[in-house]
Amino acid sequence: MLVPKRVKHRREFRGKMRGEAKGGKEVAFGEYGLQAVDSHWITNRQIEAARIAMTRYMKRGGKVWIKIFPHKSYTAKAIGVRMGSGKGAPEGWVAPVKRGKIMFEIAGVSEEVAREALRLASHKLPMKTKIVKREEMGGESNEG
Repeated sequence: MLVPKRVKHRREFRGKMRGEAKGGKEVAFGEYGLQAVDSHWITNRQIEAARIAMTRYMKRGGKVWIKIFPHKSYTAKAIGVRMGSGKGAPEGWVAPVKRGKIMFEIAGVSEEVAREALRLASHKLPMKTKIVKREEMGGESNEG
């Protein structure tokens, strides 16, 4: 399970989830990627479930890159506790994913296998996603 080794603050503000991702919007390492269509929090368990779904379908062939990490803690009060008396204890870890972010990448397998593996992974996530292919660099080059 993905969790940070240490953090500066145990309890964080919730933050805003509007707008698009600043970076990580192109397939960088693999050939195919799973891109977020909505903004959402993704827990470390959901990331692990998606990873297992992909690697099982690919039968240990190819390579998978996980490009998100759950560095944000979320808190919850215990059941039956009245309102007030401070913020709750840290409950788990999430990765805030904004619209347009590439979350997973795959390489080393055929297109059909990659698309099916990413489709299976997308069913484990709480958001709409789309499968994208790496854009090869065209004939233009910017060499001075």
